[in-house]
Amino acid sequence: MSAAREKVLQLLPPLLLIVLIGLVGTTVSAGTKTEFTGVLVNIAIVIALYVFIGNSGVISFGQIAFVAIGAFAAGVMTIPSEVKPTLMPELFPFIANHSISSFESLILASLLGAFIAFVAGIALMRLNGLAAGIATFAVLEIVHNVLRFWEKIGPGAKSLALIPETTGLWEAVLGALFCAVIAFLYQHSRSGRLLRAAREDAPAARAIGVNIHLHRLFAFTLSGALAGLAGGLLVHQIGSITTEQVFLQLTFITLAMLVVGGMGSLWGAVVGGALVSFLNVYLLKLEAGASVGPIHIDLPNGSTLLIIGVVMASIVILRPQGITGSRELSPRRWLGRRRRGASTSPPPPVADAPKAG
Repeated sequence: MSAAREKVLQLLPPLLLIVLIGLVGTTVSAGTKTEFTGVLVNIAIVIALYVFIGNSGVISFGQIAFVAIGAFAAGVMTIPSEVKPTLMPELFPFIANHSISSFESLILASLLGAFIAFVAGIALMRLNGLAAGIATFAVLEIVHNVLRFWEKIGPGAKSLALIPETTGLWEAVLGALFCAVIAFLYQHSRSGRLLRAAREDAPAARAIGVNIHLHRLFAFTLSGALAGLAGGLLVHQIGSITTEQVFLQLTFITLAMLVVGGMGSLWGAVVGGALVSFLNVYLLKLEAGASVGPIHIDLPNGSTLLIIGVVMASIVILRPQGITGSRELSPRRWLGRRRRGASTSPPPPVADAPKAG
C-alpha cells in the first residue's frame, strides 16, 4: 500500500465519525437534533485547537478568542441593516449600513480570525511553556474585553440577537468535515511535518535549520481561521450570543475535549470532541432534572464542569496521550493486527505417527 493511500485511509475514520453523528442526528427529535448540531460545531472548534496545539505541542488558552471574533463578526454582519441602529446605536456607520449573507459571513469570520491570529502570533510564537500559556490567555482576555466594552463594533455587554439561524445539522456536518480535511492536509504538509518534528525535539530542529517561529505562526494563523469559521457556525446555530458564551467556560470545555481524545492526532480531536460534547449535553440535562429509568436525578448546579474536570484529570493521570493514544486510526494497522491475531491461533493437533511393527 502506497504512503499516499495510507494517509487517505487515516483521514477516513474522522470523516466517517462526523458523518455518522450527522446521520444519527436525522433520526432523533427536533430538540435532540439541535444538540447533535451543537456537538458537530464543538468538533469543528476542537479541530481548530488541534491544528495549533496538536502540531506544535504548545498549550494555548487563546484560541477561543478567534471563535469569539468569528461569532460576533458573523452575527453583527448578518443582522438586517434596518434594525442594527435600534439594537446597536453606537456602531460604526460602515458596519451599521451593511449586511451580508450567512455564507459570506463565514468567510469574513475566517479571514478576521486568521488576521488577528497572525498579528498576535508574530510576537507570541517565540514563547514556550508557561509563558506561552499566559500570553495566549492574555489574548483571550483582550479580545473578550474589546467585544464586551467597545460598542462601536457590537452590542457590548448586551446579548447579540436576531441572528439568522442558518446552521442546521448538515451545515454543521459540512463545516466539521471542511475543518477536518484542512487540518489533515496541514499536518501532512511540509510545514506541518517540520512543526511536529520541532514539537518532539526543538533544539535538534533548530540545528538542522527549521524556522520554528515561522511554522508556529502559520499553524496559529490557520487555527485562527478555522476557529473563526467555527464561531460563525456557532452563532448561526444558536441565533444569539453574549461575550460570556465564548470565554472561560468554552475554553475549558474545548481543551478538555482535546485532552481527553488525545491532542496529538486529528482522530483524537474528533473523538474527544464527540465524547465530551455528548457527556456535557447529558450532564446539563441531569442538572435540570431528568429521570434515568425509575430514578430521578437532579444534579447541583455546576456539576457538569466538575465532572468533566474529574474525567479530564483521570485521563491525564491514567492515559496521558488521551483515549486514542494521540495516534491516527489506521485501517491498515487495525487489519494487520487482526491478521496477526488469526495467524497466532494454535495449530490443529497432529495425529501420532503409527508405531512400527
